[in-house]
Amino acid sequence: MLTSSEQASHAGRRPWVPHAAAATCGVGVQAPGRLHLGFLDPGASLGRRYGSLGLVIDGFETALSLAPAATDEIDAGLAPGELPRLQRHLVILRQISGCTQPLRLRLESVLPTHCGLGSGTQLALATGRAFAQVFGLPWSTQDVAQWLGRGVRSGVGIAGFDLGGFIVDGGPADADAVAPVLARFDFPDAWRVVVVQDGLLCGLHGSEEVQALARLPAFPREAAADLCHQVLMKLLPALAEAQFEPFAQSLSHLQRRIGEHFAPAQGGSMYTSPAVARLMQWVERSGLPAGLGQSSWGPTAFAFVPSATAAQRLVEQAHAAGRVPPHLSLRVVQGRNRGAALQATPVPKT
Repeated sequence: MLTSSEQASHAGRRPWVPHAAAATCGVGVQAPGRLHLGFLDPGASLGRRYGSLGLVIDGFETALSLAPAATDEIDAGLAPGELPRLQRHLVILRQISGCTQPLRLRLESVLPTHCGLGSGTQLALATGRAFAQVFGLPWSTQDVAQWLGRGVRSGVGIAGFDLGGFIVDGGPADADAVAPVLARFDFPDAWRVVVVQDGLLCGLHGSEEVQALARLPAFPREAAADLCHQVLMKLLPALAEAQFEPFAQSLSHLQRRIGEHFAPAQGGSMYTSPAVARLMQWVERSGLPAGLGQSSWGPTAFAFVPSATAAQRLVEQAHAAGRVPPHLSLRVVQGRNRGAALQATPVPKT
């Protein structure tokens, strides 16, 4: 249940709902994962905090279905830990909309949680957009994000849900705002990303994340200026012209500078996982052309490479060199230049 203050807050921004809003169809949603590639100005040197870069990727997704039913039924499938979150999302959506018809929600697949792939945001957006479509509500993805508390620091996952591709956002103007999209590019079809995961660890989240951010020193203004210069005058032009080497150099540079800042919260390293750190250091020493870094708080890391052949070579050489312990996994993915898929489904018989 919502607290009285939460109820008042949601009621104060409750949108207009058609009088006869009733569920008439089911909806299936497939929401892709994303890599968070770094912040531009965590210190808000000009007043606007964060600003970020990210890429929507294929190969990882949250999928769910929502449909009217005789009684409420929420099936979290193989992710029972997501049940409380799904229940809470529905409570908030019903409080805002006034639509209380029983629903059947089934979580068919979910992004790995707290690993840097945007699992919480994509689950919230998929649930909210499915709810809106089932009841015919005129809600945007940004509306859903605000009501369900997503996008506090980065707007990449929100924009990526709608647009896919490579995104740069300007950071939220305040705690209740969604970061505006400053640039969006299709990711080159030929390029690949080797995604590195550590099955034994999770990245910082919740209160631990808030506390870690509060303990970090101020981000230097000159460092923010350097990152913005890199992105505007090297990374984005290289991406626009599909020039891999300057893109990879600029991305690695950004990741090193951001990693140095966040290292005190990650055991002194730019990588949360020591095993991932050793693998990524080996990739860097190997001389293979790659843009390297960690997504958000990790432990997921990435190596951007110029082709499928280069990706396969990197994976094979890493295994041959004994750099991939059993708890690490390497997956080759492409950028996804389209957003989430929503499709009406027949209403199941009850």
